[in-house]
Amino acid sequence: MSYSFQLSCESTVDLPYSYVAGRDISVLFYSYMVDGKEYVDDMLRDPEALPRFYRFIEEGKLPTTSQINTFQYLDYFRELLQKGDVLHVAFGTGMTPSVENAREAAAQLREEFPDRKLAVVDSYCSSSGYGLLTDMAADMRDEGKSLEEIEAWLNANSKKVHHQFFSVDLKYFKRSGRVSGPTATIGALLNICPIMRLDNAGRIVAYDKVRGKKAAVKYTVNAMAEHAQGGVDYDGRCYICNSNCRADAEALKAAVEEKFPKLRGKVVITEIGTIIASHSGPGTVAVFFMGDERE
Repeated sequence: MSYSFQLSCESTVDLPYSYVAGRDISVLFYSYMVDGKEYVDDMLRDPEALPRFYRFIEEGKLPTTSQINTFQYLDYFRELLQKGDVLHVAFGTGMTPSVENAREAAAQLREEFPDRKLAVVDSYCSSSGYGLLTDMAADMRDEGKSLEEIEAWLNANSKKVHHQFFSVDLKYFKRSGRVSGPTATIGALLNICPIMRLDNAGRIVAYDKVRGKKAAVKYTVNAMAEHAQGGVDYDGRCYICNSNCRADAEALKAAVEEKFPKLRGKVVITEIGTIIASHSGPGTVAVFFMGDERE
């Protein structure tokens, strides 16, 4: 299909590359480092990429990540602009300052390509919530909406994408220093699951805790009912992602589909990619949906 502009995103949308490419969305890839070696945020292109990543964690090797620099954006955007106008949906500023580098690159390239339009939108989203927002932008593009119309919609609605999640494994939080050793130990003994969300600025907020996975699933579904557009009559898309805990994601999916019978299709379960998982560790489950404006 021929489009009037190119839609673009970054690999932290945490959707399979096959799906994103199939929707004609261009991707700029992040990478992570382990023992001085760089690995690309693979988006499930290589079936061994995620297992290798989790082996690193099990071995006590903490991956490190960095923002995409201005030069990377310049090279990436320049190639796209040679083909036409570009709407780039960037990884949320609450998670990384990369979007400022994207904007700096865009400002430089507008002088080089005065007849092209290059718009950079801060998604204020992360992981498959970022993917959900980008997917909706692709829907609008396919409906014939203009770059300007979609850009305006994204700016008006990005903070309505809810990210509700919990963790069932605190070991990685201990290793990375996000919780103290005693807190992690007590949490493991008591089967504590912290409850988290993204706030209006796209930052992670841990705001409650429950004991056990079943309670975490119930809490998460109730939070979705409170904030989703239409409440339990929500009829939009819903994504769930997980970091190496598929069974927990399946349990959440079953609970969501039971609570929300009018969803647009079945809940899609995806994998948290290596960049997000470098910070969340294994054992994290998240649900993403459209709702009221985040607090």
